[in-house]
Amino acid sequence: MGGSKKKTQVWKKAVIHFSLCFVMGFFTGFAPAGKASFFSNFGTTPSTSTKSQIPPQPLENSTYTPNPLVDKAMLTSQGQAPAPAQSQEAEPETKSLSETEEEVTPRGLVIVVTPVMTEERYKNVLLRRMANTLRLVPPPLLWILVEKHSDAEDENSSSTVLRKTGLMYRRIVFKENFTSFESELDHQRNLALRHIEHHKLSGIVHFAGLNNIYDLDFFDEIRDIEVFGTWPMALLSANRKRVIVEGPVCESSQVLGWHLRKINNETETKPPIHISSFAFNSSILWDPERWGRPSSVEGTKQDSIKYVKQVVLEDDTKLKGLPAQDCSKIMLWRLNFPTRTHLST
Repeated sequence: MGGSKKKTQVWKKAVIHFSLCFVMGFFTGFAPAGKASFFSNFGTTPSTSTKSQIPPQPLENSTYTPNPLVDKAMLTSQGQAPAPAQSQEAEPETKSLSETEEEVTPRGLVIVVTPVMTEERYKNVLLRRMANTLRLVPPPLLWILVEKHSDAEDENSSSTVLRKTGLMYRRIVFKENFTSFESELDHQRNLALRHIEHHKLSGIVHFAGLNNIYDLDFFDEIRDIEVFGTWPMALLSANRKRVIVEGPVCESSQVLGWHLRKINNETETKPPIHISSFAFNSSILWDPERWGRPSSVEGTKQDSIKYVKQVVLEDDTKLKGLPAQDCSKIMLWRLNFPTRTHLST
């Protein structure tokens, strides 16, 4: 009897132990996957359980822009060395920033002054051709057009053509009558220079006739002029079938001499510079002392174009030859053809 009682107790203990294991396994199956079970907390410290429940978050997200200096400081504070992949990714970012800074560097303003004669036979055709050229020039560019006032405002008028160009422009009109072609041209240029001086339009001024033909690199070159700049110009004549080159002879950008039309002309020690063959900084009109010129010169206010021509011819050292490679590239052509009774010189 005693042996049978002991066997019964052992059997009961085994059944109870099996039942407890079955119940624990049954409820453990309902616990969420990926999280530590209730029984895993036994024998662990609170800090260990916190680390297991909250995984570490990454330093970068979708809105973070890599910065080499910030990344290095963050990694140093954490006692980690910067990864090679991060340093390689930072170099293109720095390069792109420098390239962006170069792209946003502002260009200097180019002020193109164009007198328009009333008796110009092909005025509208030449005006549209000049407008199409200037539209290809990178901004900023200001086109100042000077012409005699006309009551007729049709689709072929200058104002209508200007509005359709999309260019930044100013149109100046006058009512005076002139018997001399040269006097009218000087009056138009003076009106433009007074407008520039009055409004203090800071830029490089260039006188562009409607007969001029340009290489687009020309406008990039004249933006770098500090005081005065000059360049060679080719004169084309349809009747004579020849090309004449006028302008400076340079070594690098230094003017050494001038191309002469008549080599045997002993009386002409220095040839006059064509009005379209030079450009200048507009601030010389209202701040001449900045460029080493006296502030009060006789006739300056009344005849600005005369003052500018005088300053250009006085000292070659103030002239910068363009382009810088010995002024050897022709970037401006002037086509002379019989559009009126008197041709410009």
